[in-house]
Amino acid sequence: MAIQARRDPPTGSRTRHLSSDLTPAHLDGEGAMLVLRGVTKRYGGFTAVRELDLSVPRGRIFGFLGPNGAGKTTTIRMVSGVLLPTSGRILIGGDDLARDPEKAKSRIGYIPDRPYLYEKLTGGEFLRFVAGLWGKDGAASEERADRFMELFNLSQWKNELVESYSHGMRQKLLISSALIHQPELIVVDEPMVGLDPRAARILKDLFRTYVNNGGTVFLSSHTLEVVEVLCDLLAIIHEGSVIARGTMEELRSQAQAGEADLEEIFLKVTGGEEVADMVASLQDGES
Repeated sequence: MAIQARRDPPTGSRTRHLSSDLTPAHLDGEGAMLVLRGVTKRYGGFTAVRELDLSVPRGRIFGFLGPNGAGKTTTIRMVSGVLLPTSGRILIGGDDLARDPEKAKSRIGYIPDRPYLYEKLTGGEFLRFVAGLWGKDGAASEERADRFMELFNLSQWKNELVESYSHGMRQKLLISSALIHQPELIVVDEPMVGLDPRAARILKDLFRTYVNNGGTVFLSSHTLEVVEVLCDLLAIIHEGSVIARGTMEELRSQAQAGEADLEEIFLKVTGGEEVADMVASLQDGES
């Protein structure tokens, strides 16, 4: 995610902060799978994420949305333990990520937006390696790996080096590796990138089955149609701060958006309507 200079919104900005209208239930972290309290990330004088408070309940798919440069990927990387916050606390299943990182991270399966893998391992070796990292190696994990490879049509590639995999195949292998140790929380950034329609449908079904069995998904994506259908709860981040969160019905109410879809709500609360009007005026000028 590119880092851009942040400025305070000018007077009259159409960015709308709506989260103050939420019921206490959405802000209560008791029993939540993921809790962020006052999480801030600074790079020198630039603040990428600003005093972020968020609770993600167990057994839900939580959508985390925002424009480019809003702080989504930075937040995702802090939650997964890749980045350290400048200040604030992150709790995974009650475990403090800073104080007990090994225990907290063992609860997480992380699917980044780019599938970086060990290319000199075969697909089967890579899944075996990841399972071993979490102390889950053995016959049960080997069987689980075989089921994932069959599910994603990778069985015939199990003994081939990852360097020979296409982008989509690497993404499928990465998804399998995130689930191989049976984590309690899946943290995923742009899960559908590189997937064919069949694999994308499998992933949606996999996520829904996973949460129905008590798991939790924290998901960031620009594909708003998928997010609207898939997610139980949503939060929208803009300029490093959460400006709206809740169910779709709650977001519509907060934004006074009637029966609007997620795209309309997103544009309304992030000021994107101004851009849409500019594009429309340009098109009118060409006609």
